[in-house]
Amino acid sequence: MAPHAQYREYIQKLMTERANLVWDKRIQAQTIFDTERDHYQLVYVGWRDSDRFYGVILHADIIDGKIWIQQDGTEQGLANQLVELGVPKHDIVLAFDPPDLRKYTDFAVQ
Repeated sequence: MAPHAQYREYIQKLMTERANLVWDKRIQAQTIFDTERDHYQLVYVGWRDSDRFYGVILHADIIDGKIWIQQDGTEQGLANQLVELGVPKHDIVLAFDPPDLRKYTDFAVQ
C-alpha cells in the first residue's frame, strides 16, 4: 500500500477509536473525513445541562505526502500514535507549533 493511502487509513482509524471513547451520551463525537481533499477532523458536539460543548479535538491534513497535525487536544498525542503505527517522524508536521519552533522537535518542519 502506498504511504499516502496508509496514512489516510491510520488517521481515520485513530480518530474513529478516539470517537468511540466518548462515554457521555449527551456529547456526540463526530468524525469528518474528506478523503478527496485529505482533511480529517474529530469534533465534539452537544450539551451537558446548560453548558454547550463544541470543539475540534483532532484535525489532520495530508499535504504533499506528509501528515500535518493542525489541532491535537488529546493527552497521548496523535503524532505519537502515528509513530507507533510506523509513520516516520519526518512525515509528520506539528502544524500547531509556530513554524520557527518546529526545528526544535523530532518531527518535520514542513
